[in-house]
Amino acid sequence: MACKRSAVRSRVAPPLLHSRQVIGFILQLAFFLADYLRKPRAPIQSIMLELRFIRENLEFVKEKTAKRGLSLDKLIDFAAVDQERLTLLTEVESLKSKRNTVSKEIATLKKGSPEDNVLAEPMVLEMRKTSDRIKELDDRLTEIQGRLQEIVMAIPNLCSDSVPVGQNDSDNVEIRQWGTKPTFSFQPKPHWEVGEALKILDFERAAKITGARFALLTGLASRLERALINFMLDLHTQRHGYEEILPPFLVNSASMTATGQLPKFEEDLFRIKGWDLYLIPTAEVPVTNIFRDETLEENSLPVKFTAYTPCFRSEAGSHGRDTRGLIRQHQFDKVELVKFTTPEDSAEELESLLADAEEVLQLLGLHYRVVKLCSGDLGFSATQTYDIEVWLPGQETYREISSCSNFLDFQARRGGIRYRPNGQKKSRLVHTLNGSGLAVGRTLLAILENYQQEDGSITIPEVLTPYFEKRF
Repeated sequence: MACKRSAVRSRVAPPLLHSRQVIGFILQLAFFLADYLRKPRAPIQSIMLELRFIRENLEFVKEKTAKRGLSLDKLIDFAAVDQERLTLLTEVESLKSKRNTVSKEIATLKKGSPEDNVLAEPMVLEMRKTSDRIKELDDRLTEIQGRLQEIVMAIPNLCSDSVPVGQNDSDNVEIRQWGTKPTFSFQPKPHWEVGEALKILDFERAAKITGARFALLTGLASRLERALINFMLDLHTQRHGYEEILPPFLVNSASMTATGQLPKFEEDLFRIKGWDLYLIPTAEVPVTNIFRDETLEENSLPVKFTAYTPCFRSEAGSHGRDTRGLIRQHQFDKVELVKFTTPEDSAEELESLLADAEEVLQLLGLHYRVVKLCSGDLGFSATQTYDIEVWLPGQETYREISSCSNFLDFQARRGGIRYRPNGQKKSRLVHTLNGSGLAVGRTLLAILENYQQEDGSITIPEVLTPYFEKRF
């Protein structure tokens, strides 16, 4: 019986590999693993589409970038660096092809006679040198790809053909106005004077607690701020069809990169020391990144989110500007509107997003105008932007209270946000849009200035009265 079992085992046991076959297999596997572990895969995949577009349309990209009034130095560098990358890739692929061919020859010789083994030895030495050269080129390629990624990440979105060419906000084009400027039987005051007289805005104590460009809201102001947040969220969710989101107020660098804040605008951000975390400058960042590295189904589009968050900005470069009042703060509240849609619908979705933001001011009875931003005033990630500017009688000027932008696939490409068209296997990049619906602090100050009374008091817009009802 024991002999019978042994015979059965011998019939099913796999044949042993010849030692020379093993050596050849290990040699090929070693070359493959060495190449795989060194290969700089992720960085180039993340920017390949942009690289190809820029390479094939370099003059067009230069023209669009010049319209923004930006330096073309990065694009000039791009051509030289990209060519070096292509040259390196060609040499690397040629050497790898040669190594694969010779490795097979070595494996064949190792299976042969002792004389064949002797012939294989110099080939093995040659392939070691080839592998060293490949490593050297791969290291250089990694460096070049890093430089290319820096260049590409610094190139802004291409502005739409409909964007007026200009240098700064003085070249923005007014599209329309709504309502009329209020009239007063007295000289209206700026909101900081109104708020300080009512003891509802305290900038001095805020500076003591934290520093410059912070505000302490008390009593009516803090309640009005909260009422505005709830009013805006109720309007956007109940009438405009947005889904409410309460996102994290801290995000990582990958999220900041996807929406375009990094790497170019890091000095405008507050970073948590010792962590890969930033305080959000706008809810656009966490809300847009909800779908980072995901593929949506076309039937789910458009996706419309609204979110209230505090926002934090260093206001780098704004020294000496708007030092009084609530206009330019390091911390402020905002209700954001974010959309994900198909390329075919994004232009229409921008117009509807703008209308949703405008209705907030209309219901509050605040006079405003809509302007289309010129190329020189356009944000880094946007292809087209409308600003809503509310009238402030105490300062006798219009001030931005919302920016509504279409980013096309710029953010989606950086964040890997795609959708699968109905009936198709291949996915496409979504288009993203966002806008303020609205900046809460600026809405509050607009109410203080537009609804101030001669005796120094403030009347509350009728649409907000339900939010001031006593419940306890």
